[in-house]
Amino acid sequence: MILIADSGSTKTDWRLIDNQKKSISFSSNGLNPYFVDDERVKTEILTHYPKTVKYERIEKIFFYGAGCSSPDKCQIVKNGLSKVFPLAEISIYHDLLGAARALFFNESGIAVILGTGSNSGYYNGNAIIQYVPSLGYILGDEGSGAFMGKQLLKDFLYKDLPQELHKKFLKKFNLTKEDILQAVYNEPFPNRFLASFTKFLSENISHPFIRDIITFSFSELFKKQLCKYPSYKHEKIGCTGSIAYYFSDLLKQTAMNFGADISQIIEFPITNLIKYHEY
Repeated sequence: MILIADSGSTKTDWRLIDNQKKSISFSSNGLNPYFVDDERVKTEILTHYPKTVKYERIEKIFFYGAGCSSPDKCQIVKNGLSKVFPLAEISIYHDLLGAARALFFNESGIAVILGTGSNSGYYNGNAIIQYVPSLGYILGDEGSGAFMGKQLLKDFLYKDLPQELHKKFLKKFNLTKEDILQAVYNEPFPNRFLASFTKFLSENISHPFIRDIITFSFSELFKKQLCKYPSYKHEKIGCTGSIAYYFSDLLKQTAMNFGADISQIIEFPITNLIKYHEY
């Protein structure tokens, strides 16, 4: 059997595939090595892995993960996987390559991830050959859930939200300034906390102020990332992730404003990654 994983900062989608191409799905928390160690990787798998499949049946693992951008970070994930699957051949890749393979297979294009965080790269049909540095939720992640959540929280704390939205926010979350600052600066996974507020944005997307937050976030994505690719107006641009999927109309409109076109949007890369690794 082979095991394929697509891991963001919030969630990891897993697929077990046998020789008859039958699959078993399960999920776990995100396994970004900037936020978890190898023991956490091991614990997450042991907690969520289906009990009906023996660990020793896994022959190959293809893991695509956020944060797997350097050998030392990849090694953290590999060490955790090796503790559970000592007999498996393990390959660790950046989630951006996973997005590109899921979107374009063996063709070229600009792959964009828009989930809790954001990332982009130019894919030549085989590898990512150009990318804009991903600076994370504090310095970057334009267009992501964390970026949008941060904008919403700033508007709330500065009392810049329209009164009706301010009341809705208080009623839904009942958060004080101290609660928010504690979660952002002292609690684990602040990026997930920030991204969790995109549900509020989605629920109130008809409000012009909310639409402005989302449009501003996508405009920053183009200004800081996508416009850095010289031929972005002429390349296929594909997007993966929940933010791209649920705010697709505003994303496509923003792309048009920059003279670009979004050729496809898929919420979960894992389905196409199965096709890519079919054997």
